[in-house]
Amino acid sequence: MAVGRRQLRIDAAELETHIQTLGAVGALPEGGLYRPVYSQPWVDAMALLERWFAQAGLEVRHDAVGSLFGRATGRDTEDGVVLTGSHVDTVLRGGRYDGALGIHASLAALRSLLDAFGRPRRSIEVVALCEEEGSRFHCTFWGTRAMLGLIAPDEPDVLRDADGITIGAAMAQVGFDPAAIPSARRSDLAAFLELHIEQGPVLASAGLDLGIPHTITGQRQLAVTIHGRQDHAGTTPMDMRLDPLVAAARMIERITLAADSMGRPAVATVGRIEARPGAVNVVADSVRFTIDTRHSDALQRLALIQQIEAAIGEVAAAAGVKVSIERLIELEPVPLDGEIRSLLTSAARDEGLRYLEMPSGAGHDSQMMAQHLPTGMIFVPSREGRSHSPEEFTPIDQVVPGVRVLARALYELAYR
Repeated sequence: MAVGRRQLRIDAAELETHIQTLGAVGALPEGGLYRPVYSQPWVDAMALLERWFAQAGLEVRHDAVGSLFGRATGRDTEDGVVLTGSHVDTVLRGGRYDGALGIHASLAALRSLLDAFGRPRRSIEVVALCEEEGSRFHCTFWGTRAMLGLIAPDEPDVLRDADGITIGAAMAQVGFDPAAIPSARRSDLAAFLELHIEQGPVLASAGLDLGIPHTITGQRQLAVTIHGRQDHAGTTPMDMRLDPLVAAARMIERITLAADSMGRPAVATVGRIEARPGAVNVVADSVRFTIDTRHSDALQRLALIQQIEAAIGEVAAAAGVKVSIERLIELEPVPLDGEIRSLLTSAARDEGLRYLEMPSGAGHDSQMMAQHLPTGMIFVPSREGRSHSPEEFTPIDQVVPGVRVLARALYELAYR
């Protein structure tokens, strides 16, 4: 890859070694990884990344919540910092690529730029964000929210894991002081770039090299509880029942149909269902199920939600059952920066890559960053669209093109 008259070399062998080596940290006997924030595997992963950052000649530091930074200080220290990277934590039985690949790619891209051009005009930092997934504590984007000053004062003492340990206590156990969290706030960030696996099948099925996200999807999660009447399964005639499980089945069919008829990128997922009392020979008293709805267009997202809630009401009225709906999560669609997106698409064209401008169906740290500073993302394909599983995989020859595009964008943002 040439930028100007110099050739940028991406060390694919080292990149693959980093992927596999970090991918062994937190490995589970049954397959996959688990690196929840502030656990021993998380500590070990951060120590490994710290060593690699230092070997690359970067200035290394942790912030107050444990996110790790490797800095190449620019000649103009008053012009802000270009930040690039992703998260190091994983879901339970996760893979080697979600999050971590963005850290590896950023380090490889920065090393290639430093080798070819030396010190940048504007400082560049590679970041290993301490937490994104929310797999240990019921919070997400902990590292990013710390940088943006969005962690509430009571969160360190309120958020608890399954063992009752607060996130503040977990921080202290690995050497971080919860009282220092406000010091993690950054006011010097000029831009953020995040490379990530797509986590879906669109790029792989179309045979494309890259995705350039234009929007991170909006999301609403609901918990629906249907109140019926508990009865004997053998003696209660079918036409005299108030069966909440039958009503739930009809609702789920209508929910799926609403998203399917709207077309891509609309999705609606019923991921959990529970009937009570849950006996084989008893008509259930109540049923609770969850709905996850997503769409990258704000108006279409609301239209999908309205269709789903109307369908739930219609089925409930016809079945003679009562329904209550609890809202769990509400996230508006977040557009990514147009100028950075133009840099990325231009870089993809210069590299001769087949790319797609597309929405991101999953949430990322970028959706938080984009609300406060110019932010862009790069997707590389996931084999068969697999992610959040031990089968997560992207071959190195499909990773390197994304790293090249990332390096080109960093050059435009930090060297020109």
